[in-house]
Amino acid sequence: QVTLVESGGGLVQAGGSLSLSCAASRSIFSIHAMGWYRWDPGKQRELVATITSGGSTNYQDAVKGRFTISRDNAKNMVYLQMNSLKPEDTSVYSCWAVTFGPRRDYWGRGTQVTVSS
Repeated sequence: QVTLVESGGGLVQAGGSLSLSCAASRSIFSIHAMGWYRWDPGKQRELVATITSGGSTNYQDAVKGRFTISRDNAKNMVYLQMNSLKPEDTSVYSCWAVTFGPRRDYWGRGTQVTVSS
């Protein structure tokens, strides 16, 4: 069982930066992968970025070069640094984690990110 709690959302002007944090309730050392998704009411949830336990990262094309995901196993934290934000980045961002044996997905409640033009 893992509880995920996000922080760091807010309102920023286009071109600005925000940093999101995700705190896990237990050690993330053995968690296969963690990441961030975003979603809006009436729309499908979309992957933003993921990072595996080995440190491999994956990004949605729209955020490549602007967003950076990282994890700190010692602190049980995952971060998302968002630079050059655009109005279309406005969304609710949720932290995600997956464990195997059997597979189980975990989600945080989400944090609102609003980018004004």
